[in-house]
Amino acid sequence: MKTQHLLIQGRVQGVWFRESMRREAERLGVTGWVRNTPDGAVEAVVQGPDEAVDALIAWAHVGPPMARVQRITQTDTQGQFNGFEKQVS
Repeated sequence: MKTQHLLIQGRVQGVWFRESMRREAERLGVTGWVRNTPDGAVEAVVQGPDEAVDALIAWAHVGPPMARVQRITQTDTQGQFNGFEKQVS
């Protein structure tokens, strides 16, 4: 089981990033949450089997079609999650 905190920077707000990430996480069986940050980034915590989490992080480097991801800062974290939640900023 792998749990990662992600800070995704670039043009990632207003491009359907959170909902697209929620759908991709559910498809992959990854739990956690995603939300916008006040500075224009998207923050997420993702948890699941190593391969599934790695696949979601690979997806996040590209994001939905209108996104332009410039950088992802990734750190180990902890938590327990049921499902994947799109949080309100």
